[in-house]
Amino acid sequence: MVAAHCSEPRAVSVPCCEEKLLSEDGAVPIRVVSWRRQRTLAKPIKLTARGLLYGRNVNLMLTPALPNTGRIFRRADLPDTPLIPAVAERVSSTQRRTVLGTAPAHVELVEHVLAALAAFMVDNCILEIDRPELPGWDGSVLPLARALLETNVAEQEAWIPVITPQWPLIIRYQQASVAIYPNKRPELHVNYFLDYGHWAAIAPQRFGCCVTPQTFINSIAGSRTFLLLEEVQALRRQGVGIETGPEQVLVFTPRGVLANHLRWADEPARHKTLDVLGDLALVGLPLAGQVFACRSGHALNVALAKCLRRSLISSGILNTNNHLCSSFAA
Repeated sequence: MVAAHCSEPRAVSVPCCEEKLLSEDGAVPIRVVSWRRQRTLAKPIKLTARGLLYGRNVNLMLTPALPNTGRIFRRADLPDTPLIPAVAERVSSTQRRTVLGTAPAHVELVEHVLAALAAFMVDNCILEIDRPELPGWDGSVLPLARALLETNVAEQEAWIPVITPQWPLIIRYQQASVAIYPNKRPELHVNYFLDYGHWAAIAPQRFGCCVTPQTFINSIAGSRTFLLLEEVQALRRQGVGIETGPEQVLVFTPRGVLANHLRWADEPARHKTLDVLGDLALVGLPLAGQVFACRSGHALNVALAKCLRRSLISSGILNTNNHLCSSFAA
């Protein structure tokens, strides 16, 4: 089996693909593993919490949507309430968080909420917010996961394909990489290898699991955003996280976690797994496969999602308008 390799150049927000790809646009053949009914929320969910980035309260309303809608953000605080689809092509920044759209019609830190929706198999949903960022809660997405568990999802008449690449698709940049390997079963396994170096405040660690609603709420959703102390200081100089304290973000110092404690010894690796899952939700279709991420961040994760999106168009599953082709629509 030949692996397809993609490499990110120095301008990491504009990835490119290289050797051993079947097409010039960096696409690989995609196979449909299975089909399932599309799903949406059984009823609306409303949550309010302070944002991690700018410290203001954010109201998030998730409402059911029609089949083939996808996941779409709506900025209720802006004129004309612009819509921002949650697909990889709409990513405008991957600097420490994933941003969709272009200011002022943009949404920041989308990966946590998208991870929860993907894990609970919510395919169609409108996410209305009144700030440029999503709620941060305690740095995790556990409140939303619990709300999704209580609300349940409703099956719809339309079908959706669960897809996998026909051979491994690998993204590399320096010592970081993220890859997805084919799976004949409609299951997504995500494995994260975290390594900041021998003398770092965070020890090398790994985490992996098969993503289901139960494993997500038990093992991933409660993992919190984390930073090294020097990263916090750098972000605050940029005006980000000025009002965010250790109750919302785990801050690692050479002496341990600042004014907080870990829920799991490998909590950082679990949260990185959450990030990978949320970024790959930007593919827009359910994924099957084995994902291995090593030191990967949002730039690499989104590069993989973009490669998969291009592959879906090349394989005739999606059209250029991001809708299922007529031969696949049900």
